[in-house]
Amino acid sequence: MIIRRNLLALSIVTALSFYGVAHAETAAEAAVESANNTESAADPRDTQELEEVVVKGIRQSMQKSLDTKRDAESHVDVITAEDIGKMPDKNVADSLQRVVGVTISSASANEGGFDENDRVSMRGTNASLTQTLINGHPVSSGDWFVLNQTGSVGRSVSYSLLPSQLVGSVVVHKTAQASDVEGGVAGYVNIQTRSPLDFAEPLTIEGSVGGVHAELPDKNSPQFSGLLNWKNAGGTMGLMVQAFSEERHLRRDGQELLGYEQIAPDSAVAAANPSLANVWYPTLIGSALFEQERKRQGGLVDLEIRAGDRLDLNFSAFKSKMDASNYNRNYMFWLTHVLNRGAGQGPDSGYVVRNNTLVSANFSPVAGTTYGVYDQISRPDSSSDSMFFNFDATFRATDALIFTSKVGTTRGHGKTPTQDVAEWNTGIGTGGWYSINGIDRAASWGLGNENTGSPSANTLGWIFGAQNINVRDDEQWLQLDGEYSFNDGAFTLMRFGVRSSDHDRKSDGVIGQGPRCSDGSAFNWDPVTFNCVDPATSPFNPANYPNGFQNYPGDFGSDLGGVFPRNIWYYSPEQLAAYNARFTNRDPVTRSDWSQNYALSERNDAAYIQGDLAGDGWSANIGLRYVRTQEHVIANVNATAQTPGAITTSAFGPYLPTAFDNTYKDWLPSANLKLEVADDLIARFAASKTMTRPDYSALAGPISLSPPAVAGGVGSGSGSNPNLKPVRSTNFDASLEWYFAPNALLSAGVFYMDLKSYISLGRITETYLTFDQNNPQGVNVPYVLTVPVNSSGKVKGVELAYEQPLSDHFGISANYTYTDGKEVGNRPLVGTSKNTYTVGGYFENERFNARVSYTYRSSFYSGLDRATAFSQAEAGYLSASLGYTFSDNFALSLDGMNLNQPKLKYYALNEDQPRSIYSNGRQYYLTARFKF
Repeated sequence: MIIRRNLLALSIVTALSFYGVAHAETAAEAAVESANNTESAADPRDTQELEEVVVKGIRQSMQKSLDTKRDAESHVDVITAEDIGKMPDKNVADSLQRVVGVTISSASANEGGFDENDRVSMRGTNASLTQTLINGHPVSSGDWFVLNQTGSVGRSVSYSLLPSQLVGSVVVHKTAQASDVEGGVAGYVNIQTRSPLDFAEPLTIEGSVGGVHAELPDKNSPQFSGLLNWKNAGGTMGLMVQAFSEERHLRRDGQELLGYEQIAPDSAVAAANPSLANVWYPTLIGSALFEQERKRQGGLVDLEIRAGDRLDLNFSAFKSKMDASNYNRNYMFWLTHVLNRGAGQGPDSGYVVRNNTLVSANFSPVAGTTYGVYDQISRPDSSSDSMFFNFDATFRATDALIFTSKVGTTRGHGKTPTQDVAEWNTGIGTGGWYSINGIDRAASWGLGNENTGSPSANTLGWIFGAQNINVRDDEQWLQLDGEYSFNDGAFTLMRFGVRSSDHDRKSDGVIGQGPRCSDGSAFNWDPVTFNCVDPATSPFNPANYPNGFQNYPGDFGSDLGGVFPRNIWYYSPEQLAAYNARFTNRDPVTRSDWSQNYALSERNDAAYIQGDLAGDGWSANIGLRYVRTQEHVIANVNATAQTPGAITTSAFGPYLPTAFDNTYKDWLPSANLKLEVADDLIARFAASKTMTRPDYSALAGPISLSPPAVAGGVGSGSGSNPNLKPVRSTNFDASLEWYFAPNALLSAGVFYMDLKSYISLGRITETYLTFDQNNPQGVNVPYVLTVPVNSSGKVKGVELAYEQPLSDHFGISANYTYTDGKEVGNRPLVGTSKNTYTVGGYFENERFNARVSYTYRSSFYSGLDRATAFSQAEAGYLSASLGYTFSDNFALSLDGMNLNQPKLKYYALNEDQPRSIYSNGRQYYLTARFKF
């Protein structure tokens, strides 16, 4: 019945859908031309030579792919629009996951993964160490998820804002050159859009109309895109306009265990049960339902002019916005409240400890004890957006001397204007039990005789939630490059250039709401009157709770395993909005949540010189880049009322915006060498120093200080570290390519990164001028702070790739990457999966094409979440594409993603400490393209 329903839905979408032929041939030819230009500065799209993965027509393009790879001087990979068009790629990250050495994640930080790839990283490092550019310039973006807007704020770009329709090619740079824009320690991705003058016809119109069926929410959504390109008869002026509008629904069923804590050895529970001393237990175990509607709209405009033989001009503008309203519910067993680190209720006899973790326990009912807590959080207007304006110019001063320039600006936002929230007390006096089943199945748990399907026995616990979040990211740049060609000798080309940019990141005006009596009177905290003078004005009065409720979907969590509450009541987003509008305090002064405000400004200046050399059977380049980074950080530090300049109007306590200024200088040498060992064998070697700047939250988050209890003592604290140095690395790369048969390749490579100032968590001692009643003039006090620190680490690995046609219509490809990444002290490196691989096959004739791909990533450490380790378990993803070409102007395709219904699984210190398990379901895209 489910299969029939899905097929019916797809048939309906088919009747409404027409999806046009991809403009892949033009993009492929442009990529090949760029490769053969040997990094010519005259090409503003990309100045490196390219290793082509797939060009026009799967079968026909393989030879071009290998020819381009053989001609390349540096180690890069490329995916063209043809590859994206023949796979179920809905954003650029979907395509990049099939490149050897590249890994993707469907989460920005530790919020858990969704059904769309969002972040890209390279060679066993985290996404912040991989830079993303568009046409060689930076792009700002925002995050739609609230915890990534003001919490874990990294440098990486959200690929959910970058639909695949915009792409001409995607270039993955694995080795550095002096002419590259700094910012990617592991490498960088350059997304190249199409160029108006590269189109074959004077007028091109392409369009797509399609739909997506999301299996878990069981909803269909429309998808549209269009392209109009015009160029004059002389090929000297062209204008391209692209637009897209895509909607889809998302539902994520999950179980979340929100952290672990230990039973204190000197506690009453440990005294009664010595075997529980220092044992870990989950703080909360919850049935988590997340639902979302995403609407991504935007477009690209590109004007290209060739003003004679010597001057080329290009202006491009891009805008993408994703409305991402979402509703998150989590019905939880409140173990941290029950056990309270051993100061609360102990488990009944028969509990089980495994791997120093309390994995199974029962708690008998105690009257008046609250065993459960239930969070309902609606974010009706969350969004993210990205835009840029860029102007390129190329001037050929002489036949040997060429100048290029870039000037532009980019801006991104992450917004959560509203969070409508209610936190309910559940399981009052019911007792509770749980049993952890490892990471492959959800834990089993329950709250005694609690009726989870109705709110009748539940009471309001609190109302919280940040409001008015608007994180803004801006950058402006000016870049001038030049190259001088030499006709004789080994020295063929000299490159030089300068670049300057200003980058700003800011979050301000965040409001931390709380409950209030609706008439504005103060709480009297009298339970008889529900904490307000007039009970009729109280949010805690059951008479004021919303009327009516709904329940979780009937199949919620059906494929997660375990026995746990599934039929759970909830109020609608509209009910929560009305309830919060009446009973919350959102005063921008008294409820100013300074802990989520920050500001950072960077001025980055760079200059470089690079020489290209070539001889019989070899080519190389060597260069040096100088970079100066000037940082100005404003971090909020908690203070006392006596602190001069402190802001004392917030209910969250006094605080002092504090400025920190630092300047860093880096010299970044690089060298690349290519050797033609034999007619069918090519070797490549590279060495470089690279750098990137620390994450925004590591630099500019709030700083919390706890003064010493006695004069002359040492205080403590935590937060950000505005004095972090840039992440710096010394990189080595070597590869060997064997062209063992026509249209076939077997390649192997090794890489090594020595991270000298990697960002980790540690302790430092800093001195702060501290004011209190005993020291009204202030006194310098040392504080031991637990903050991000500069550490060190090493990454080494092996990359293997293989591709070969098996017949006139069939072909296969595969790649594998082994990575060993460790921080000093043998600690895990964030983002390092030991094993990743992709295997794929294709069939294509004149009418029909099909491709299937499976991508696997082993477990990796993702950092700290709620003060405990957070790692993602291994996962594999199956996708497939079917296409039929009716004519040169019309084609139809059916794409499937997450066809194996992968479970996203996370754990803490070990696999007996699961953190979460999620299911996002399958997605089917039925689309048709037309071209005139």
